[in-house]
Amino acid sequence: MTWRIGVDSGGTFCDICLFEEGTGAVEVWKVSSTPDDPSRGISQGVAEGIARVGAKPSEVSYFGHGTTVATNALIQHRGVKTGLITTDGFRDLLEIGRQKRPDLYDLQADKPELLIARDLRLEVPERVRHDGTVETALDEDAVRDAARALKAAGVEAVAISFLYGFVRPEHEETARRIVAEEFPEAFTCTGHEVAPEFREYERMSTAAVNSYLGPVMEGYIRRLSGRLRDLGLTVTPQLTQSNGGVIGFEQAARLPVRTVLSGPSTGVVAAQAVGAMVGMPNLITFDMGGTSSDVALLEGGQCHMASEAVVHGYPIKAPMLDIHTVGAGGGSIAYVDSGGLLKVGPRSCGAFPGPVCYNKGSTEPAVTDANVVLQTLNPTHLLAGRMPVRQDLAKEAIGRLAEKLGLDVMATAQGIISVVTANMAKAIRVISVQRGHDPRDYTLIAFGGAGPLHAARLAKELDIRRVLVPRTPGILCAMGLLLTDLRADFASTRLSVLAPGVLAEVERHFAGLVERAEAWFAAERIEAVSRRITRTVDMRYAGQNYELSIPLPDGPVTQASLDALAEGFANAHRQRYGFVAEGETVQLVTFRVEAAGLVPKASFEPQPEAGPDASGAIIGHRDVWMPERGGFTPCAIYDRAKLKPGNRIQGPAIIEQMDTTTVVLPDMTATVEPYLNLILEAA
Repeated sequence: MTWRIGVDSGGTFCDICLFEEGTGAVEVWKVSSTPDDPSRGISQGVAEGIARVGAKPSEVSYFGHGTTVATNALIQHRGVKTGLITTDGFRDLLEIGRQKRPDLYDLQADKPELLIARDLRLEVPERVRHDGTVETALDEDAVRDAARALKAAGVEAVAISFLYGFVRPEHEETARRIVAEEFPEAFTCTGHEVAPEFREYERMSTAAVNSYLGPVMEGYIRRLSGRLRDLGLTVTPQLTQSNGGVIGFEQAARLPVRTVLSGPSTGVVAAQAVGAMVGMPNLITFDMGGTSSDVALLEGGQCHMASEAVVHGYPIKAPMLDIHTVGAGGGSIAYVDSGGLLKVGPRSCGAFPGPVCYNKGSTEPAVTDANVVLQTLNPTHLLAGRMPVRQDLAKEAIGRLAEKLGLDVMATAQGIISVVTANMAKAIRVISVQRGHDPRDYTLIAFGGAGPLHAARLAKELDIRRVLVPRTPGILCAMGLLLTDLRADFASTRLSVLAPGVLAEVERHFAGLVERAEAWFAAERIEAVSRRITRTVDMRYAGQNYELSIPLPDGPVTQASLDALAEGFANAHRQRYGFVAEGETVQLVTFRVEAAGLVPKASFEPQPEAGPDASGAIIGHRDVWMPERGGFTPCAIYDRAKLKPGNRIQGPAIIEQMDTTTVVLPDMTATVEPYLNLILEAA
């Protein structure tokens, strides 16, 4: 037997998905995360998962991993002391930024904490012009002095970012060589390496974030690699990038900034596969975990890519799936603010101490506590009996909140659910309504440990009539690791005008990028038959500040290709902004190549129809607080594992499984489709 393993390590739980290549058998496992050292929880979960299926470590043919280590280190400012070497006159760029106020009307809005202190940002004489000509040669002695000064200051990482390093990288490469000579133990990265594109502030910020996280990720990968070897795993581990593809541990340690959305991206990849499986290509993904909710929009089965994003206040230029995150998860803490209003999140109780009902010392009620009190969650245990919970403690904690609000316990618990639902609906409107998409035209696909628990009410809030709940929603991100490919992205900023005479220039730019992609294919030993290349161009009207990414048709670059770019840009601009500026000059800004190495993936077969009767899956009944019915309502409890294709459940009902709980509202029906996914539809 040969097993493929996907592991998604989050802030609250570590999810394990095991897939047997010969039989197609899928097994899932879940253990609590270990925030002090995430690698410990991962190795424990993998060992337990392998033992559960009776496999040997030598039978594992693939190990994929999604992690929040880089994200959490950035959020909690647990990176290392970092220095910066930059062009003379640009040390304050990290503070000046774009001079944008994050909240237009908030006069007290705080800027994010600077990752590099001003006295550790050192300038050296050098200047390259926008066309690549050298105006001032690099002062190598100044670089050597800067490296020595940073070493004496006790930094652990050095970022090197010069003004036009992306046009002519020789100065940055020379500076890196000098730093390696003077300070070999430091983690070092350059701006052209992490973000070979224009916009100096975002490129410098990306280099700073990468250096700040570098030693953290290096240490984590070293510990995890050792633990996996101790378990007896012999395969080369892979780690997910923010773009949905995977890379080797060595490259992830060198470019940790590419992994800040590592965990959420695999959920989107899995959602794409599930949507294709059931014939629902237009989806809004809703991944609700213990700490946050991540949402994305899939049109035609594909998630849009973003070339840059602001992650927890820090601009990052790196290819990533267009995922929007909000601090609303099962562990989000409810409280009463200074104005006497009920608020939920973004602060989370995490894996330890966790919600009050876990009985690990927490006294502040979380969303999970509200669900235990309302009995939408099992009031005695979770994880199929492996985790006991204390409903009485949750009631006491919510009772203290209720006293401040002047409400009863049940109204307060339901209020917590209503507030967190509104928070999540707002996040979905950001990636749909604000970008020209009507959420009513999409199916909501709910996953994560808490996604199916809240999906029905969230869909109702957004007037979405259909909800898709995958077979193993609580560990879908882990399953996504078994459905993704190796991937690398290459980019080059070269400003051009879209006109007939630009054809040769476009050909030349893409030829260089494809050459780099082919070198990557060779380094990764990807066979020619498994290689895929996708080309896009970031485009804008002259005078605009931001671009839209437009795909270039496959095949040779011809005038027809340029015509397709023009048409694609007009359509994208009309959808995003509502108009097309006829006759205005269109610019080609950044050329991009996405290289994918296709790998064997988990595949699933449809199951035979078993009819609509689902009574054989009923394992009990309990009263569940349903405001739609005015209070506690008797609900049948179904075991998800016993449901068969064709089974139909009329709400209100609760469907339980090891990794999550699905709520079916009174005016909904749930149907099991041939691949054992649930489809919830409003009556």
